Amino acid sequence: MDLSLIFTVPGKPGLYKLVSQGRTSAIVESLADHKRVPVFTMDKVSSLAEIAIYTNEGEISLPNVFRNIHKKENGGKCLDHNAKSPELRAYFAEVLPDYDQERVYDSNIRKVLQWYNILADNNLVDQELSEREKRQMEGLAEHEAEEAKEAEDSSKAE
Repeated sequence: MDLSLIFTVPGKPGLYKLVSQGRTSAIVESLADHKRVPVFTMDKVSSLAEIAIYTNEGEISLPNVFRNIHKKENGGKCLDHNAKSPELRAYFAEVLPDYDQERVYDSNIRKVLQWYNILADNNLVDQELSEREKRQMEGLAEHEAEEAKEAEDSSKAE
């Protein structure tokens, strides 16, 4: 699932996909009604691939949260984002058991569930890693291997 070209635009509801890009602006298309609108460099658009959810251990990327929901729902739609707070939190705890309950607000959960349902309606959610995610994981594995080698070298030097 490659969400690097799916954006959230402040002041505009829903999700948008990148259609065209210029020097000072971009054209995005709403996933809900397929209307195209311009966004400018001063707008603080965010790619879904770069958003993360706080957990007790650190952070988990939004695509991984979406994969958890996809797996739980067998590819179908999830709980409606207008559900009551206890129901939202209980559902999110099933999907992401170690989410940080103090730093993840109801509004965050509502957005995640709403975005997931929009993506599911457009068949943009799956279990596959995007090329970008694969490169990130390879880079992380290489970094961990380098750290392990440095730790081993320093213990030998002592």
